[in-house]
Amino acid sequence: MASKEALVCLDDYEKYAKDHMEQKLLGYFIEGTDAEITLKENRTAFSRLKILPRILKDVSNVDLSTSILGQHLDFPVCIAPSAFHKLVSPGGELDTANAANAMGTCMVLSNLTTTSLEKVASLYHDSLKWFQLYIWECREFTVNLIRRAETAGFKSLVVTVDSSVKGNRRGPRFTFPPNIEAVHLPQGFKVRSGRSPCSLADPTLTWEFIAWMRSVTKLPIVLKGILSPEDALLAVEHKVDAIIVSNHGGRQLDTVPATIEMLPHIIAAVRGRIEVYVDGGVRTGTDVFKALAMGARAVFIGRPIIYGLKYAGEDGVKQVLQILKDELMRTMALSGCSKISEIEPSYVVHQSSF
Repeated sequence: MASKEALVCLDDYEKYAKDHMEQKLLGYFIEGTDAEITLKENRTAFSRLKILPRILKDVSNVDLSTSILGQHLDFPVCIAPSAFHKLVSPGGELDTANAANAMGTCMVLSNLTTTSLEKVASLYHDSLKWFQLYIWECREFTVNLIRRAETAGFKSLVVTVDSSVKGNRRGPRFTFPPNIEAVHLPQGFKVRSGRSPCSLADPTLTWEFIAWMRSVTKLPIVLKGILSPEDALLAVEHKVDAIIVSNHGGRQLDTVPATIEMLPHIIAAVRGRIEVYVDGGVRTGTDVFKALAMGARAVFIGRPIIYGLKYAGEDGVKQVLQILKDELMRTMALSGCSKISEIEPSYVVHQSSF
């Protein structure tokens, strides 16, 4: 089958997905919680930030490369963990991993993957892959997943910490087809019924789990779901390696702030002691530039990857990433930045200052 021509922008991939996905399945991926105020804010908050470019700078050679936890990236856009990729593409997570490798970036494989972590890791031994982890109520199952991720060569563990209970989504419930299943679930866990003797939402989880994790793994620990400066400081105190400023894509607690608006407060709190990344609402190269200017080391994208998978599998994901890469390069050049380290807070102004 011939490759599909790339679309123009990420909004085009979203429109394609909305036009071609069964409505309940579409809802599973795009829904936010309750009134979806945070879901909308994640995107509109970027429009309140204005780029203040500098002129007469040599931008004949724009270098987008950077690193996260000492690991090289060709450009600072990474793939956030999202579940059940085979629901939208037969190749599932293998398509996503192939695209990430081709584009020289990091993929975070979801705990709710439909392809085994060993199979994903076997594709490219040297490519950068992190594993997203829930701290399951049955800790022995969590330890087993950690051991498997270590053995398979994953470089970091991304622990989701904003899911002590499940967020309330109002749309129709999607019924999983019998041929699609998450492959890393405790015995007895039923995706279709939601019943399990071992839940991924552990309401007893506290900061003490960091010390427990340190006792069972040497891998770097990244916390995903930090929104308050106070929690960012606790992450520093508990010596985690990095944090992702995230509100779960507006899928957990509604009316929390947009991540990009909390990012500068968190950057100010941690004062460079740990790396900080951000997800939520990133759809353009200018969004990426704004996040970097406000202190993020890299951004992570989730839903656009699903849209790319739906459009053209591996090629669709590569197209989505390439569009963001091209847009970021153009934004940097027009703003007067020839490398990532030159992007600083003075390049972005909130509209309230005008």
